[in-house]
Formats: sequence, C-alpha cells, structure tokens
Amino acid sequence: MPLTKILVMPGSLRTGSHNARLAALAAKELALLDADVTRISLEDYELPLFDADLAAASGPPAAAVKLRQVLVAHRGVFITSPEYSASVTPLLKNAIDWVSRVRERGEPSYAAFKGRVFALGSATGGGGGGIRSLMALRQILELGCGALVIPEQISVPRAELAFDDNDHLKDEAIAEALRAAMRRLVELAAMMN
Repeated sequence: MPLTKILVMPGSLRTGSHNARLAALAAKELALLDADVTRISLEDYELPLFDADLAAASGPPAAAVKLRQVLVAHRGVFITSPEYSASVTPLLKNAIDWVSRVRERGEPSYAAFKGRVFALGSATGGGGGGIRSLMALRQILELGCGALVIPEQISVPRAELAFDDNDHLKDEAIAEALRAAMRRLVELAAMMN
C-alpha cells in the first residue's frame, strides 16, 4: 500500500518564522507516521496580487498552475498561518485565490480543494496563539473552497518562547495536540486515496 501523501505549507516567508518552524515540526511528526511528506515554501510560487481581470485576460500565472499541481498530488494538507490583523496572511490568501481559479477542462470551481483533507496550525507571538487566523482560514477553506478541514487544530501562543533548541515544542499539551492532529490528518487522508 503506498504511503499517504501529505503537503505541509507555511503561510509565512518571514525570516525566522515561527510558522515555518511549526511546519517543519509537523513534517517530522508526519514522517514518523509513515506519511510521504512534501514541505514547500510559497516563496517558490511567485504570484501577482489576485486580479480577476488579469485572470480573465491571460489566465492564471504559471506559478498558480504549478502550486495547484502540487496541491492535488496530495491527499492531506497541513497549513500554518500567523495572524495578520485578526486574519490570515495576504500571502496565503492570495495563493488560495489564485489556485482556486486554476481548473482542468470541465472541472467545477474549487476542485483542487475537494477530495483532500486539511489541518490547520498557527504560531504567534501573542497570547491568543493565532486563533483568529485559524478561524479565518477555516472559513476560507470550508465555506469558500468547499474543503474538508479537520476540527483538531494547533495554536501556539508566545511562539518566541514555545520551541526548544531542537525546535520541539516545550509545552507537552501543545506537542500532543500537534501529534493528535497529524494522526487524524493521516488517517482521514488515507481514506481519501
């Protein structure tokens, strides 16, 4: 039986990003669960600001097509996002908007988000742990894109203090929440194969 393919994608490009650290830790946890893990950076998918007129005139940019191909090659997706103004990063929202416009011939809207399972996480410097970002991202994916998002999610408050020197989470309850969410993601993604 082939390994379940899981995509890990941080929604931040900031140097020293806590969400990139959380994504890297999730990728390690997923590998321990015998998942076939791909971790990407949105830095490798340069996209202009979404513009419906641009999309209508020239179609989606090549980077959006490439990002969609990566997304549909996986049955499970773990996305981390810091909180910007009580929501997701513009980088992440822009990537989702562009990928949602890429369709194979005859496909319905948002086909790239259907048939796969999503898990969400956030690591922020504040005490809220990015919970508003997680709510906004869940709304975008579930209501906007028709995606299946598992209820388990990871919220890491005071992220600058949350990781040890080996990039593991210091708080065992949060570390166990991450492991539980990754187990659930792999279980459900395997059912989608």
